[in-house]
Amino acid sequence: MNAPPAPPPALPVPQGSFEFVRNGIHECKILIIDDEEANVRLIERILTRAGFDNFLSTTDSRDAATLFADFQPDLVLTDWLMPKVDGRAVIEQIRDATATDDYLPIVVLTADITPETRKRALTAGATDFLTKPFDQIEVLLRIENLLKARLSHLIIARQNLTLEESVRQRTFALERALTDLQATQKQVIQQERLAALGTMAGGIAHDFNNSLSIIMGFGELLLRDLPHGLNEANGTEPITTILTAAEDAAKIVHRLRNFYRPDETEEQRLPVDLNQLIDQAVASTRPRWHTEAASRGYTITVTKVPGEIPSINGDAAELREVLTNLIFNAVDAMPSGGTMTITTQAEGGTVVLKLTDTGTGMPEEVRRRCLEPFYTTKGSAGTGLGLAMAFGIIQRHSGTIEIESEPGRGTTFTLSLPATNMLSSAEPDDAPHPCGPLRVLVVDDQPILCQLLCQHLEDDCHTVETALSGSEAIEKFRAGKFDLVITDQIMAAMTGEQLASILKKMDPEIPVILLTGYASEGAVDESPSSAVNLVLAKPLSRAALRRSFAKVFAEIRSPTE
Repeated sequence: MNAPPAPPPALPVPQGSFEFVRNGIHECKILIIDDEEANVRLIERILTRAGFDNFLSTTDSRDAATLFADFQPDLVLTDWLMPKVDGRAVIEQIRDATATDDYLPIVVLTADITPETRKRALTAGATDFLTKPFDQIEVLLRIENLLKARLSHLIIARQNLTLEESVRQRTFALERALTDLQATQKQVIQQERLAALGTMAGGIAHDFNNSLSIIMGFGELLLRDLPHGLNEANGTEPITTILTAAEDAAKIVHRLRNFYRPDETEEQRLPVDLNQLIDQAVASTRPRWHTEAASRGYTITVTKVPGEIPSINGDAAELREVLTNLIFNAVDAMPSGGTMTITTQAEGGTVVLKLTDTGTGMPEEVRRRCLEPFYTTKGSAGTGLGLAMAFGIIQRHSGTIEIESEPGRGTTFTLSLPATNMLSSAEPDDAPHPCGPLRVLVVDDQPILCQLLCQHLEDDCHTVETALSGSEAIEKFRAGKFDLVITDQIMAAMTGEQLASILKKMDPEIPVILLTGYASEGAVDESPSSAVNLVLAKPLSRAALRRSFAKVFAEIRSPTE
């Protein structure tokens, strides 16, 4: 937090008597300098008779500068022709001690009225002249006129001083207010960030709970059927659904990372079959709309009416998330059971999906606001993010969502997405194998992950050795011959990149694949070292592992320049 600004310094006070300003010209200070005693006494009598009594006199011009500094007069009367220090030097001394913006009248007393003398006096800084022998009326009139000008100058100077002080104080107050505002803004921003983090955690929990519900539900079904024996008929669908839900959960993590690392490039969208995604979403949500509903004594029927539709460009996991949210929203709207109908059809250059339920419906205000972030009618049971996130995903896919609903008459969500001429293509489960079986060193400080990775590799006929630390990996690498090293990035005592650098020094040709749970494929928190051939993001599928092998060994065979 910035320190508050220091109070402004006090402004310098102009020379002169402010009593003179308040009480008039007769309170002024007058300094008289003349080497002739008679002239001094004459001027003093003239001033005294006119009501002036605040004056100081000297016949030694050498004292003029000191007296001026101590007395601070409002008017100076000085002789021109004086021994040792003449009038010209006195004027120059006084002007040097006076601020350039201060009006201090100096009157020259002289019997020499030649133009040359006047010019020299004015050049030195004189304001006016009094000619000897003095005329009493002329002396008083000139002094009064000059003091009135001095009075006006001091009044203006005081007003300027007051104005400048007011401006300084207001500026200080504004600076202080700005500092306080900035501090408050920082606190508000911090609070908003914490609130956003909490809200985002709720949204992530919402989506994760969807995926976990699917995984747990079908996992329980598998355990239920296990005593009766699992086969392709009763095991394929639950296992496939669990894997799909796990992949969707991984996508959620990837989007979360993009939330705080928004500079990463967006994933390429691929042609997908919306009917196939509907089948997957309906199957994955079955524990909720079928099993859970049946356990509570009511029935929900899901009817699919797929049409002849072209492919759409999209992210399959995100679109499955949309469908999952819409299905769960429909289930919540039918607490006593009902029917859900999902239809698709082609309309011009778009693919239209309609999901209709026979639930409670929505009032007009709820219908208008249900896509707003954090708006929910479910109380503490809802986050207000499910439909809002679905709306955001459809918008990112250049699509639209329309809602028709009436209380007691159900709700229809209509999704319109642009079609593509490209054919949908799911990623194959298998990928090209590198040439021949390989001897692989797997390094990870979590034994269960080592075991899982070893199983994938051994299923592909590779020979695997494992190490639970960087130091153990170095010992095994030194003792044996390996074709490839796969290492986790985050490990105690030694990171994967550090291990890769050490192994490359031992064998510069050894390919190293780095696994990390903090990065998407091809990137880590910092740029990977040259010792790493490829970076893979967790969770890692068998297909992704096979593709990584093919990529690494293809680059070794044909290195890029």
